[in-house]
Amino acid sequence: MRFEFATATRIVFGAGTAGEVAPAARAMGARALLVTQRGAPALEGFTHATLDVPGEPTVELVRRGTELARAGQCDVVVSVGGGSAIDAGKAIAALLANGGDPLDYLEVVGKGQSLKMPSAPFIAVPTTAGTGAEVTRNAVLASPEHGVKASLRSPLMLPRLAVVDPDLTLDLPPAITASTGLDALTQVIEPYVSIRANPLTDLYSQEGMRRAARSLVRASEDGRDRAAREDMAMASLMGGLCLANAGLGAVHGFAAPIGGSFDAPHGAVCAALLPHVMAMNVRAAEKLERFATVARILTGRPDAVPEDGVEWVARVCVRLRIPPLRAYGIGPGDLPALVAGAAQASSMKGNPAALTAGELTEILRAAL
Repeated sequence: MRFEFATATRIVFGAGTAGEVAPAARAMGARALLVTQRGAPALEGFTHATLDVPGEPTVELVRRGTELARAGQCDVVVSVGGGSAIDAGKAIAALLANGGDPLDYLEVVGKGQSLKMPSAPFIAVPTTAGTGAEVTRNAVLASPEHGVKASLRSPLMLPRLAVVDPDLTLDLPPAITASTGLDALTQVIEPYVSIRANPLTDLYSQEGMRRAARSLVRASEDGRDRAAREDMAMASLMGGLCLANAGLGAVHGFAAPIGGSFDAPHGAVCAALLPHVMAMNVRAAEKLERFATVARILTGRPDAVPEDGVEWVARVCVRLRIPPLRAYGIGPGDLPALVAGAAQASSMKGNPAALTAGELTEILRAAL
């Protein structure tokens, strides 16, 4: 057995902890770039420049943000928002320390060069419970000219501080709570069945599944349920710890080319794909013990079999009104290109079964 486990230098979790961000930022630097999204709470008292992230981050947005930070002589980066704001800030902090262009370091469509220097001090403050980006070592960027999303990835990109305050998620709308919550669920299921799973990620995966199973629907249907919001914030954090160290699978393998070619939110795409990928993996995988464990945790039934877990996820998606992929303009004619793109995605390497092009196409047809 050999594995590695790495995460943010420091993690602070709990209601009200967002109040600790400004003092922490001041201790790390004199001039901060705040990377944020519309609706994210403003953190006063330490911001020199602000970059708004209107949607999922692109290579061009990161270029612009890096120029803004350099022009303002910013020496610390703080992201407050969902995974888009956190990934953008993470990439900017890396470029501030290493120089160059995002495409110098981007996987798949870039040069894939390794970062040489640790990122500039970076603080991540999530306002959704989904991506777990506050504790991951990569930033997912869209490259519209290539029609794909790819990662800038390095252990040197891990945040200096992750502050997870469940109170920041209390006002999330039901649809966003549902889609980001299903992304969080995906990110504790895929690492658990990944070929790269290890004993440490197993612990986080199982606990994350337990929390999401009891609280995903509750948080989506009653946003002011503080216990449910805390559970989902913790499940999201655990998903980030897992995916950064055990990888993901076919859900996120598809999410890369879909997100790069269509205006489709990452969490919503993962939610639409999850039950269909689970069903195919249960059919194709040789060892099903882990899928049975997933089913037992999700259903709460000690006699549950792998198919029961698939059915549980499918029922939750119906209850939470998860749109199919066709809602984002994806049609049958798009499937060959998406299958080809997914086969090249780094996330696909962790999938528990080597899925054929035909099986990948079947997943997409079911998710339309």
